[in-house]
Amino acid sequence: MRVVIVGATGNVGSAVVRALAADPAVTSLTGLARRKPRWQADKTTWRQVDLRASDGDGPPLADLFRGADAVVHLAWLIQPTRDPAETWRTNVLGTARVLKAVAAARVPALVCASSVAAYSPGPTDRAVDESWPTHGCPTSAYSREKAYVERMLDTFEAEQRDIRVVRMRPGFLFSRASAAQQRRYFVGPLLFGPLARPELTPVVPDVAGLRFQVLHTDDAADAYRRALTRPVHGAFNLAADPVLDPAQLARIFRARRLKLPPAVLRAAVAGAWHGRLIPASPGLLDTLLRLPVMDCSRAHGELDWRPGRDAEEALRALVDGLRHNAGAPTPPLDPHPPGGRLREFATGVGQRP
Repeated sequence: MRVVIVGATGNVGSAVVRALAADPAVTSLTGLARRKPRWQADKTTWRQVDLRASDGDGPPLADLFRGADAVVHLAWLIQPTRDPAETWRTNVLGTARVLKAVAAARVPALVCASSVAAYSPGPTDRAVDESWPTHGCPTSAYSREKAYVERMLDTFEAEQRDIRVVRMRPGFLFSRASAAQQRRYFVGPLLFGPLARPELTPVVPDVAGLRFQVLHTDDAADAYRRALTRPVHGAFNLAADPVLDPAQLARIFRARRLKLPPAVLRAAVAGAWHGRLIPASPGLLDTLLRLPVMDCSRAHGELDWRPGRDAEEALRALVDGLRHNAGAPTPPLDPHPPGGRLREFATGVGQRP
């Protein structure tokens, strides 16, 4: 099996490369990324591709896909939250380029990253399966773009019936190696490693609607590997137990719960974002407070998949990575990028990819 991975150097992409490289059924990997890594992965050839560019500015995607047994599309910009037109160019227009190239190259299978953030708000008394509406959260560019890509995939499936399409809808994906990247994406330069200690968290916000699901990135990568090597199609929810809520977080961090109205927490996030103290926009908080709980029974049954780590282990891996400024030898995961934290401040904290 020859597989092309679009967005092969980020949190999910690097884990998928490792998972597929270890699978004897996979003979070669082509990793596409905006910036080539210094990482030398088994079975993997790297090619530099920017989804924001036209085909005239680089190698045509269809040429890179031709002869592949499957394409895994993972490329996604979370930042800059202050320039949604920039994320739209990569996430939506870039996905359109990928779909067009998959069709032109007649690739037999496409596995595409979606997200729990694509879902509409769900019921509070039960988990939802993959048939739940995917209309996203209107105040969050990330959620809107995930929902829009779901509509693009609907059209693609209807028009390209001979191409097997799989959509992965994971919860929040954490790993130790992703810590430096996720700090830059969501928390910003003011969080230093020594502060990322559970014993230094005296309270956790107890906010109505705050409940979310997480998964270790390596377990998500295993699900992608299984989807490539089984004749499955459609959407799969991916998450580990238990669901994290204020009670669970207070237990994990040995902290007290502090009751807060959602409007107060949103105002605090909005103030920090507008003040360029954090890169995470208030729209991302809106999405977090609207998420449904996902039922992952389909992945358990059709992929024979179970997470190897529970939600607490995944969260602790991230916290440990934050404490030690952990990363990996790829540009998105680099714990010591050029310019460091000073560059984060100088470029506007959430103003650049």
